[in-house]
Formats: sequence, C-alpha cells, structure tokens
Amino acid sequence: MPDDEAMTDEQRGAVLDPGAAAAYAARFACLADPTRVRLVHAVATASRPPSVGVLAELVGISQPTCSHHVRKLAEAGILRLRREGAATLVEVDDACCVGLPHAADVVMGTLAARPCSHADLPGDVMVRAMTEDDWPAVRRVYGEGIATRAATFETRVPTREALDRRWLPDHRWVAVVDGVVAGWAAASPVSSRACYSGVAETSVYVGAGFRGRGVGRALLCRQVAAADASTLWTLQTSIFPENRASIALHRSAGFRTVGVRERIAQLDGQWRDTVLMERRRDSVGEACMAAPH
Repeated sequence: MPDDEAMTDEQRGAVLDPGAAAAYAARFACLADPTRVRLVHAVATASRPPSVGVLAELVGISQPTCSHHVRKLAEAGILRLRREGAATLVEVDDACCVGLPHAADVVMGTLAARPCSHADLPGDVMVRAMTEDDWPAVRRVYGEGIATRAATFETRVPTREALDRRWLPDHRWVAVVDGVVAGWAAASPVSSRACYSGVAETSVYVGAGFRGRGVGRALLCRQVAAADASTLWTLQTSIFPENRASIALHRSAGFRTVGVRERIAQLDGQWRDTVLMERRRDSVGEACMAAPH
C-alpha cells in the first residue's frame, strides 16, 4: 500500500474524517435493532404523534421497554419527545429526515469532499448564455438524455415553445467544446406563487459524446453562481437514485439530500423513485463559483 507521500490530494480528501465516521456510526448503530426500526416506522406513519403507551401497544412491547428504546432513539436525534399534559408524545426529529439520507450519501461516497471551484473546471469547456441559435442543439442533447432512461420522466423532447415558456430567461446556459454544444443547464420556477419566487428547479444535460469530461460540473457551477447573484435563494432537483454520477455532481455544488420520493411517477410503465436535492444560497461551505469565460 502506498504511504501518505504517494497519495494524491484527491485520495486524501476522499477519506472520511474519523470524527464524522464516529457520529454516523453512532446513529446507524442506534437503528441496529429490529424493535427500534419498528418504533421509528410506527411513529413516522402515525396520523398524529403517539404517546409512549400507545406506541408500546402498536409495536407489541412493554411500556418500560418502549421508553428505553425511544429514549435511545431520541438521544441519537432520530426521534423527539414532547410533553403534553401527563403524556409523553413521540415524533420523528425533523433533522433526521435530512440527516439520515445525508449520512448515507457520505458513507456511500456520493457526497463529494469539497464543492467545485475554479480549479475543478475543465479548461476546454466554455459555458455561455444560451442563444436562439442553440435551440436545435439543446433539443438534441435533451433527446440523448431521454434515451438513457436515467435522466427524466419525459419520453419525448418538449417543443422549443414549451421549453421557452418553462425556463427562466436569465438562467439558461450551454457548454461548448470545440465549437459544439456539449450540454445545457436551465432553471424553471417551481410555483407561480410569489412566496416561492426565489425557488427554481434545475436541469443539467450532457451530450452522449461528452460525458465524463467535466461538462456537467462546468454547467452546474455557472448555474449556481448565477443563482447566487440573482433573486433565487433555492435550487432544487429530482434525480433517479440509480444516477449516482448526477447525485455526486450536485453534492459537489453544495446540494443536500432532502429525501427519497418513493414511487413518485411511472416511466415506461414502471414506478420509479427520485432523490429530491436542494441547494440554499446561504448553505454552509464555500459557494460553488464558475470560471469566467
């Protein structure tokens, strides 16, 4: 095995910090008990927060045993206890809904060790604002993404008119390699309501012949930088769980896992899950900055 001197910075950065590993292990260890898993499921699926006594009856264990497990789950930040009169009500800790998917992403390596920066971007990829002349190439790349059946629920390329209506005018980008449009990124409003005016859904597509060359990273970094400089405060995206490369890409730009939307829609007659991810302008860590072109 090579010593530390022979390791690259990238390899060293990929090793999980011992303190973080211990924290994740403690949370996972707390769930390494079938009764605790059943308790968490019972609380999560209840129509209202159950009391410890009701929860014990639901799972079929004694109240003292239930109290013991619930207390351990609360200490791990998975459940939360709340007094209401003489009863102790049990709820899922909201932070856990994000924390567990986040921890799983870290351990499985889909969470990048650092956000993308100028140094991460390929020198042969130029990202610029999309123009009218780019529409044919943009729709071609969209079609290549649809063909993978790993990028979108769309089965046909939307019309130019439909995309033009959907996408925010100041948040459309194309990546150009050797004079050819290699990919595109666009943002769409998630709602017409004024309170959600700063929330947009992002899409990033890379042409079939340009994948693995950093095109997606360059596009997403430019899109994030433009969002941070505008009135957008949240970018969100939905990704098929099987698309690990896209999940890792978005993690590298500061996106976090909000949760998994199980059986959210059908593609080719099959129910598919999606991972909902989002990035907030004020998220912890360095901002993802695009290289000037």
